[in-house]
Amino acid sequence: MATAMATASLLSLNCPSSPFKGNLTRLKPKTCNFTCLTLRSKNKRPSVVVNQAAASSVVTTSSGARLRLDNLGPQPGSRKKGKRKGRGIAAGQGNSCGFGMRGQKSRSGPGVRRGFEGGQMPLYRRIPKLRGIAGGMHAGLPSYVPVNLKDIASAGFQEGEEVSLETLKEKGLINPSGRERRLPLKVLGDGELSVKLNIKARAFSAAAKEKLEAAGCSLTVLPGRKKWVKPSVAKNIARAEEYFAKKRAAGTESEPPLA
Repeated sequence: MATAMATASLLSLNCPSSPFKGNLTRLKPKTCNFTCLTLRSKNKRPSVVVNQAAASSVVTTSSGARLRLDNLGPQPGSRKKGKRKGRGIAAGQGNSCGFGMRGQKSRSGPGVRRGFEGGQMPLYRRIPKLRGIAGGMHAGLPSYVPVNLKDIASAGFQEGEEVSLETLKEKGLINPSGRERRLPLKVLGDGELSVKLNIKARAFSAAAKEKLEAAGCSLTVLPGRKKWVKPSVAKNIARAEEYFAKKRAAGTESEPPLA
């Protein structure tokens, strides 16, 4: 009886008068049976955490600060300072910082141009030149847009029609592009042609001319573009042509008539 009274007096001291009538031992905190895990990462970069509890997702850093435009920056270690050459021993490359003691390459300025070998014959001048288009010259570039007789025959031209650079473009036989758009037409003799056509081109090969004349086609050789010359040179050329024309005319008059 005395023990019960002592326990009641202790409870009355710890807990003042309250309407609670239950057992106080059930309200004591219980220990957690789950072990706490600690994550350790070697990378010390701040991780980005998305707060999913909020109504709108808010991106924060590991320090708890919210990401804003004023606190954005590169990750630590991603940017390195460039080497400061020629700024003394304290720059970290030594006294001459890798440029040596003397010489043209150790001075300031543009240095040595590309391909220079100290005055001797450089490599790009020692090797032989390449002829034609491989060497960058105009000898290997095409001078005409070629078309064969078999291509003209397969295009379906009717008798009496005109064959020229424009009509071949309309038929789709040729499609020059780039530099070839300014080149004239040349007819080659590969194939046969049995239709009489009016062919206009800048040049004809010997085999094509023979076959076309045998087929009864009319051939028209178009004049080429005149090369621009200075007015003084053009005047001298005209005087020379006039002189040689008079000389040829005088030679034909002096020849005796053939019996």
